[in-house]
Amino acid sequence: MAQEHSTPAPQQGDTSLLVLDDDPTLRNRLGRALEARGFEVRLAGGVAEALTAIEEYAPAFAVLDLRLEDGSGLTVVEALREARPDAHIIILTGYGNIATAVAAVKAGAIDYLAKPADTDDVVKALLAASSGAASPPPPENPMSADRVRWEHIQRVYELCDRNVSETARRLSMHRRTLQRILVKRAPR
Repeated sequence: MAQEHSTPAPQQGDTSLLVLDDDPTLRNRLGRALEARGFEVRLAGGVAEALTAIEEYAPAFAVLDLRLEDGSGLTVVEALREARPDAHIIILTGYGNIATAVAAVKAGAIDYLAKPADTDDVVKALLAASSGAASPPPPENPMSADRVRWEHIQRVYELCDRNVSETARRLSMHRRTLQRILVKRAPR
């Protein structure tokens, strides 16, 4: 997540925002970064917790993970859309594909971003609908393809409990190749 605050904060009105992600590190970092940009952030680690938060007070904005341990972020999209039709909802996922992007938009999300996403990109996507823009502009300084690949490999590695053989199998990659990638520093 970027530390700079180059994107504008919400101008006026309701700035309540729900961040739903089952990765506590990502959830907390993103929450702090969005608070620094003027949002009133509430964090949730699962579908049940998010649905409870929506029942208590439906936020104006939401950044939701798609695949969670206790269900799908699409359930939360539908619940939030029902509770607050004007909510600006973004899906942020590490398992992006066209089918899930279409399902997210049909359920009511305004944008679909792949992890890892820069905080500025998240804010731009959240505010694009309120400014009347059809879609957010492309990122000024996007991650390199090598960095995106490295981040994806690291995420799968962590999800496989740092098991090199299982990670290599899931990535359809030779184990030794994966080991060489894992010992290198992250590309810029």
